[in-house]
Amino acid sequence: MSKIKFVTVFWIFAFLISAAESKDKPNILFIFSDDHTWQTISSYGHPLSKVVPTPNIDRIGAEGIRFDRCLVTNSICAPSRAVVLTGKYSHLNGQIDNFNTFDGGQVTFPKLLQKSGYETAIVGKWHLKSVPTGFDYHEVMRGQGRYYNPTLYTDGEPTEYEGYNTDVVVDRSLDWLKNRDSDKPFMLMSQFKATHGPFQPALRHLGELDDVTVPLPDNFFDDYTGRSRAPGNHNTSIANVMPLSNLSIDYRNIQGEQLAQYRSHFDEANDAFEKANLQGDERAEWRYQRFIKNFLLTSKGIDENVGRLLDYLDESGLAENTIVIYAADQGFFLGEHGWYDKRWMYEECLKTPLLVRWPGVTQEGRVSSDIVSNLDFAPMFLEMAGASIPSEIQGRSLVPLLKGAAPQNWRKSFYYKYYGEQRGGSVSEGYYNHGVPPHEGVADKRYKLIHYKHDDVDEWEFFDHQRDPSEMKSVYGNPEYAETIARLKTELEQLKTQYRVN
Repeated sequence: MSKIKFVTVFWIFAFLISAAESKDKPNILFIFSDDHTWQTISSYGHPLSKVVPTPNIDRIGAEGIRFDRCLVTNSICAPSRAVVLTGKYSHLNGQIDNFNTFDGGQVTFPKLLQKSGYETAIVGKWHLKSVPTGFDYHEVMRGQGRYYNPTLYTDGEPTEYEGYNTDVVVDRSLDWLKNRDSDKPFMLMSQFKATHGPFQPALRHLGELDDVTVPLPDNFFDDYTGRSRAPGNHNTSIANVMPLSNLSIDYRNIQGEQLAQYRSHFDEANDAFEKANLQGDERAEWRYQRFIKNFLLTSKGIDENVGRLLDYLDESGLAENTIVIYAADQGFFLGEHGWYDKRWMYEECLKTPLLVRWPGVTQEGRVSSDIVSNLDFAPMFLEMAGASIPSEIQGRSLVPLLKGAAPQNWRKSFYYKYYGEQRGGSVSEGYYNHGVPPHEGVADKRYKLIHYKHDDVDEWEFFDHQRDPSEMKSVYGNPEYAETIARLKTELEQLKTQYRVN
């Protein structure tokens, strides 16, 4: 055989082997929502989730694994998304808050998956200001986008779609799935705007909870005693601060008969509120009911559309070789401490839902209490795809946990840092966005140590979750915990060194 023919045959053979290997690689569907906190996902068992169950999201965990201790590194939208893409803490990926622009030139897991033969796509919420990189296809919103008749952008070119945002994201995701390169494995990030405020349900769901009274959280009327000054300076009160936009519906992009039908429904409710002239606790409870019902019905739209994605995988024959992951960018307060929003290291927003279904690999119905993080998503995706994990990635792949058990040296504690979003003024005036000051801390399965150090403030909080799961009283000064606090302070410094925190 001539040298030319031999080389030709060699490359054809190599190509066929590569193509066969690519077909054997699992597809990855990453479904990512915004602020869709674990309290509203029924498989987590929180009483609130019984009001509007999430059977489709629950199905992912029932057919795979549910993680009960998935913690975020920085509980705010854009930073969390940057951590997912890079597997690095905010101070290293550059996205410390919502105001700066993500550096798309750095290494991200979609780029590495492309090099491993994957076709990659992202549809829906981006929220990183830059143009997405590492994707063969992208169709994303600018900023927060809007719930009704949203506009999505591809390479800067806008397309306005008629319908509800969550429905449209899945419409576009399904369209891409049906028209992708079927000779390659895929990684699709289908990312919802929901449940981010202002909380706007699909029009088909408006009014469904009108006859329901949602129970208040036990600590809704928290007076913030027994902790540092930080929570008392908050600016996220449902009773007094939450904007009216979170309690009503934005009609600007709703037209015709739908506008007349649904606007009257909410105008009547608003008129009743104004005429009643509610004050004090009654006013606070009325506002909570309006907020929580809108939030829960927005959650319902997510669950319905997760069902559409799962149904398509079943009907198309893709389910057996497609890993499905459901997560949110962080948790969210749903009236606990009287609050909405996130940012704090407190449990409601530190913890995010994470459910993973990997057919043939993850045992059905497993529950993990191991401490995992959004920092671990990038290396997990790479190992799932058989790709190398760069040393600069700070997270650890969850694949060993998905296969049965955490390694013996798995993390026992977790580092958190929120940088604040300064707007001028003094601490007492709540000059940080939503009144949440910069803070950092360390958490393990039982204890949490938080340090507020900024300007003239240097205060600590310490919680024992076994005795105080709602974090109502800091026991930082209690001598009973002196050794534990000292240990966690040492652990905090070790983690800062490990993660190269300045």
